[in-house]
Amino acid sequence: MKEPLIALIDYDMGNLHSAAKGLEKVGATVKVTDSTQIIADADAVVIPGDGAFDPAIKHLRQRELMEPLQGAIAQGKPFLGICLGLQVLFESSEEGTETGLGVIPGTVRQFQPEPNLTIPHMGWNHLELRQPHHPLWRDLPENPMVYFVHSYYVEPSDAEVSAAMVTHGSQTVTSAIAQDHLMAVQFHPEKSSHIGLQILSNFVNFTMQ
Repeated sequence: MKEPLIALIDYDMGNLHSAAKGLEKVGATVKVTDSTQIIADADAVVIPGDGAFDPAIKHLRQRELMEPLQGAIAQGKPFLGICLGLQVLFESSEEGTETGLGVIPGTVRQFQPEPNLTIPHMGWNHLELRQPHHPLWRDLPENPMVYFVHSYYVEPSDAEVSAAMVTHGSQTVTSAIAQDHLMAVQFHPEKSSHIGLQILSNFVNFTMQ
């Protein structure tokens, strides 16, 4: 079977090399790109990223990627956001003033300080799967451990799009969203050992359906 072609979006927000290696390891052909033509031709799109919301949106605008990404999602192309790539899908963020892609209604919130709570939330944590039968979670244990690095979390207007939650201190927040062909995670699957590779493999398999 032909390997699916995945457009891995380059918008100067890091994390490209490890994301590309993870996807290649589970059977995808990856093109790191900011080309609208490659996005249109690809079987799927992945937008990774480390950093802050406003610079990310500005870079997407500078590279004229806002409309092509919105269009790919609207057309039903399999799409995976990773970390900052989840947050930019939302309408706004408490981290800045820019308007996000807006394909998921809601906003990005900052963790509220509390005694003995470390911010950023960094390290391994259990997922509480809210859509346990979603293809992204196939062959995972009940409460899989994955790796996080973030100070902000997403708050979708419609709780039904939350595919997984995570608890940090006393706060339980959305750690993944899934809506039809659109999936995104706050954690780093490419840094989450065999669980993360399984999630990436599940996404690649989803693109071939």
